[in-house]
Amino acid sequence: MKNTHTALADHRPRHFKWHAEGRVGVITLDRPDKKNPLTFESYAELRDFFRKLQYARDVNAIVVTGSGGNFCSGGDVHEIIGPLTKMAMPELMDFTRMTGDLIKAMRACPQPVISAVDGVCAGAGAMIALFSDLRYGTPGAKVAFLFTRVGLAGCDMGACAMLPRVIGQGRAAELLYSGRSMSGDEGMAWGFFNALAAPDAVLARALETAQSLAAGPTFAHGMTKKMLQQEWAVGIDEAIEMEAQAQAICMQTQDFHRAYNAFVAKKKPVFEGN
Repeated sequence: MKNTHTALADHRPRHFKWHAEGRVGVITLDRPDKKNPLTFESYAELRDFFRKLQYARDVNAIVVTGSGGNFCSGGDVHEIIGPLTKMAMPELMDFTRMTGDLIKAMRACPQPVISAVDGVCAGAGAMIALFSDLRYGTPGAKVAFLFTRVGLAGCDMGACAMLPRVIGQGRAAELLYSGRSMSGDEGMAWGFFNALAAPDAVLARALETAQSLAAGPTFAHGMTKKMLQQEWAVGIDEAIEMEAQAQAICMQTQDFHRAYNAFVAKKKPVFEGN
């Protein structure tokens, strides 16, 4: 399908692939010869691309995947780690803040982000998967937060905040201290993956879910995503009030009225995202 998404019309990615399937956008990390590692340039372009997706009203869900049987092997050893050893503190801070800004941009875009993970999913790749809203994996997926393997702390790009929320404090601590790989079966049992599929079916499974979400009440989905994030740091009473306000806003949308009218007419609602 030809890409006609208005907010992205002037942006042709150079460091990854992008295509649209209806109202679902697909990002494919595409350096299969090296298991799809990231570079300084691809980090920055992904950050900027997710920022643009905030304004792409014709993209209702996003799938992230990798080519060649792997998701992403993290930062390229020779193109990132080597140069980092020669940088001064100001340059290092610029880099670490940029990587964090990619995660912030993923969280800020209203569309649900779904990762389809096969093979190696390590370092920054594991962080992209972790901060996706949903994750589908394969039995052969190997998810590793391997920062300690290169002499760094496990607290990278928000790992110490998010991973315990997804799989539990003890399991997260073990993975972040050891840097070992979490298998597909472990990821499923621990709640990291929403489901497992065969390698030749995992992308289709993610796309199926994305298409279903894209056909739903997308304004309300965006509100759900916002509340999932904003309610981390508040008490229950504050969260209840925040959700009361969020639902009152959603009750003003046409999708809410469409759903009611469809129920009365005993039909399936057709949502339009407004």
